[in-house]
Amino acid sequence: MNLKQYVITFVIVVFAFAKAYAQETLSEVLPKEEAVSLMLENNFGIQLANNQVAISENNTSILNADYLPTISGNAGANFDRTTSNTDFGGATDQEGNPRPDIEIEGAETTRYNASINLDYTLFDGLGRYYNYKQLKEQYNLTQLQARETIENTMLQLFSVYYEVARLKENVIILEGALQVSKDRAVRAQYQFDYGQANKLQILNAKVDITTDSINVLNARQSLRNAQRDLNVVLNRDLEKTFLADTTVSFVNALVIDSHIEQAMQNNVTLLQSEQDIIISDYQIKSARALFLPTIGLTGSYGWNQSNNPASAFFPSTTSTSNSLAAGASLRWNIFDGGRSIVALKNAKIFRQSQELVKEQLQQQVQRDIANAKGDYKNALTIYDLQTQNVKTNEDNFKRSQERLKLGQITSVEFRQAQLNLLNAQVTKNAAKYTAKLAELQLLQLTGQLLNVAF
Repeated sequence: MNLKQYVITFVIVVFAFAKAYAQETLSEVLPKEEAVSLMLENNFGIQLANNQVAISENNTSILNADYLPTISGNAGANFDRTTSNTDFGGATDQEGNPRPDIEIEGAETTRYNASINLDYTLFDGLGRYYNYKQLKEQYNLTQLQARETIENTMLQLFSVYYEVARLKENVIILEGALQVSKDRAVRAQYQFDYGQANKLQILNAKVDITTDSINVLNARQSLRNAQRDLNVVLNRDLEKTFLADTTVSFVNALVIDSHIEQAMQNNVTLLQSEQDIIISDYQIKSARALFLPTIGLTGSYGWNQSNNPASAFFPSTTSTSNSLAAGASLRWNIFDGGRSIVALKNAKIFRQSQELVKEQLQQQVQRDIANAKGDYKNALTIYDLQTQNVKTNEDNFKRSQERLKLGQITSVEFRQAQLNLLNAQVTKNAAKYTAKLAELQLLQLTGQLLNVAF
């Protein structure tokens, strides 16, 4: 096999392998909206957060607020079997004869009782009212915590989703570079056959084909790994293949500025802090309720039956009774050793701590927003610069192609122009998704991540 046949065979084999590999990984495009829907439905973290919301919602029920009375039922049964002997100690009857002993064997006594009791707290210093309010606010806090989980998971989703998109575009770019190297190898072989080039150009092209083929294979493997990462976030079959939507659009700058202006009212971390303060206010009121009396109502209905056997002096009897009782009680814990006073003081201190936490978070959020805004603008500028850089390198590459055909530059110089274009395209590709992720992080800080289209 001569050199020309070897090169052509090598190119065909590499191309066939690359085509077969591509066919394995091709699949339908997973739209962003569908990815978000799958995340909300299947992600483990979001499911756990939703369960916490459901528990908190159950806790806000009136069944958990001590507003309803407690009703209890009691019942019992007793059985007694007794053998007795009564000795009169020499006593005589009316006729003067000694009285005989009286022996009762197996005397059975049975007793039955049943009752139903009702207790109701009419007034407890408004403690249960404020506890119920706390449960309501705790439910709102749990919803905010679930929202934060969703926002963090969505950032994770798009971080991986855009990584899949970036790697897919990289594969396309690298495949284009591989095709250019293949075409150069064929052209170099023809030039060699007609005495217009030496073997060095053919060997250089062959080396470049090998390098580009390896780059394509590595990029495809990275893409496959990223697809598995996204399947983990979506909680679906790890081997399911798909393509990501590579279309990226940015939110209008005026809209971004409007979101930033309202960030302190919409940031989920600050909203949780405000909710903690509301809950601590009710904790103070609940502590104050300990200083007030408690008024309660009680009621009961009972039934009793007793079956008594005959004794030495009395015949057998059966007694049945029914009782109905109602009452009211007042309990005022005038002094409990100071525990109520300490509880109230601690509740007030905790309220002050929550205010300090809120102020600290406000400062941190303002800093994070300022940093995120700067990072976003910087990322957009870099993306614009890289876009211009690609255009410049494309022009340089096209001219290098023409000069290579005319023999005015070497294959090494052409390869350098090709690599420059390749690097510029890959860098621009990364800059695009870096800018989009920076935008999403900024939107999360402003509390608008769940309110924008992707």
